[in-house]
Amino acid sequence: MELSGKKGLTTFDLKILGIVFMFIDHIHQMFSLMGAPGWLDWFGRPVATLFFFISVEGFSHTRNKEKYLFRLLTGFWLMNIGSSLVQKIFTLGDMALSNNIFTDLFVGVLAMYGIDSLARFKETKQVKSLLVGLACLLCPIIFSVIPLVGMTSGNMFLLSIARVFPATLFAENSVMVYLIPVMYLLRKNKKWQCLAIGVVALIFLLGNPSAAFTSNTQWMMIFSVIPILLYNGEKGRGMRSFFYIFYPAHIWLLYIIASIIYNH
Repeated sequence: MELSGKKGLTTFDLKILGIVFMFIDHIHQMFSLMGAPGWLDWFGRPVATLFFFISVEGFSHTRNKEKYLFRLLTGFWLMNIGSSLVQKIFTLGDMALSNNIFTDLFVGVLAMYGIDSLARFKETKQVKSLLVGLACLLCPIIFSVIPLVGMTSGNMFLLSIARVFPATLFAENSVMVYLIPVMYLLRKNKKWQCLAIGVVALIFLLGNPSAAFTSNTQWMMIFSVIPILLYNGEKGRGMRSFFYIFYPAHIWLLYIIASIIYNH
């Protein structure tokens, strides 16, 4: 891991760790039809939580929160467009290429932006801050309902809304994305943040404990608390563009390779 002024892990280290585990998890996803062992999935369970924590740190320290949101929104759009193009050329059984962590991160960061706006309203009593705050919190939920109506009615236009506007229920982790604003509210105390992660992990575990190592593995997100507790508060090396490029590139590449092998 990168050396820094303090002992522990930097934000850069956390990103590298998350990327490695994510890559292993996506190998399982893309090659499951060819017998990839199920335990590879375990590596991916802490990843979303780790990136949720990183987004809280990033949002807390960025000088331009609007630009941060726009980068995530752009990533969301490009991921959707790229995945659609890849699937027009390659197929992998009945597997749909629906991965888009930018949905989760955008909804979570937008919620943090909304919390800040509501805090400003509390101080300034400006109605604009109140409206912005409520819109940031409610829009991803509203944009979840509209596509669901489209699914039940067969209206493809309404269904396509989820590919244009990030929606909570269409995020990879669904309502778990709201762990992001929870950790934001607890950002001054890592132990409380880890406790929140532990509570969510326990809820998942108790949902189906008999399948804890087969189909109900999300409780393994609890292991994300280890690197989080080792986080030293430093940014480390700045390679922001790399992570925005690597995420879609590795998913598309793995899908294409798996498609070629599976169909030949």
